[in-house]
Amino acid sequence: MDIKTSSVKTDAMTAASDELRYPIETPPAPDQAIEVAPGVPWIRLHLPFRLNHVNVYLVKDGDGWTLIDTGIGNEATIAAWTKLFEGPLAGMKITRLIVTHAHPDHVGLAGWLVERFKCSFYMSQVEYLQAVYHQSRGTEDRVLNQRMFFRRHGMDETITDKLLGRGQDYLKRVSSLPPFYHRLSDQQEISIGTRTFKVITGGGHALDQVMLYCAADKLFFSADQVLSKISPNVSVWAVEPEANALGEYLTSLASLSRMLPDDVLVLPGHGVPFFGVKTRIKQLADHHEERCQLIADACRAAPKTSAELVPVVFHKHVLDPHQTGFAAGELIAHVNYMLVEGRLEAVEQPDGVVRFKAV
Repeated sequence: MDIKTSSVKTDAMTAASDELRYPIETPPAPDQAIEVAPGVPWIRLHLPFRLNHVNVYLVKDGDGWTLIDTGIGNEATIAAWTKLFEGPLAGMKITRLIVTHAHPDHVGLAGWLVERFKCSFYMSQVEYLQAVYHQSRGTEDRVLNQRMFFRRHGMDETITDKLLGRGQDYLKRVSSLPPFYHRLSDQQEISIGTRTFKVITGGGHALDQVMLYCAADKLFFSADQVLSKISPNVSVWAVEPEANALGEYLTSLASLSRMLPDDVLVLPGHGVPFFGVKTRIKQLADHHEERCQLIADACRAAPKTSAELVPVVFHKHVLDPHQTGFAAGELIAHVNYMLVEGRLEAVEQPDGVVRFKAV
């Protein structure tokens, strides 16, 4: 194996609690792995979206390695992995695969990797079942339910057709799931090599996303729950139209802020590793409150549908169908949260479309 060692020194990683620091600004190239901590290589895989990459990590695990996440399930990612296994990862044996959540950029090649290495496969129960659901969501009754969901929130037929077409194509980019798995549960402890990790799960971005925290080495694999420079998407979808995904996400952030010391090295699913997790958590919470304020101000002037509120919140963005789907889901998550908090009131129109007014 030929893994590049980074300049990160874990014994000198002390940062002020109000400071964000990025110890490795340059991510690994497609044919490269960078060691971000002893026995922890970092790999970056390409994604065919505006968010054009996903991070995956390896952890030394006795005679083999544990892999955290897989990349999306397409031929380009298979080619990228093949090149890595023939290059810097030559001779590496994957003995365990941990997938943090059911989104295709994280679980997409689980079946392919498990088949290649005959390795064990770990997810939380909810995320495994969610991945199974994603693979069957194109049935006629599910598509009809999604169409009714978007119409209720004021999306016209043209937008809805786009959202149900190319806008959700990314959900198909998953190889067949392994037919069985090992369950990871919140607060469970697992050993990976010489390290002990606490499993932490949280909702919002996903239903029961897995994060891993090694207190002894101050390492935190945050998956997509806490990202370094962007906010993870927090959405509500047709399968659970009244979900309070944003409330769950904010609760998870508050719990992480209490649990984690600020000098942990955060290894996120996108972006670059960083220090200052408490600072970043506050930034993320403040970001969502700013969006709630925009929604409240708009709905104070006149009742608005979710469709009318999308450009209020995402006014700086030109959205393609893929991004429009995420924007709509995220807007509805904010509306549902504000309904629970008593900051908005829903007013259903005779045509079934619901509008929201500020309280």
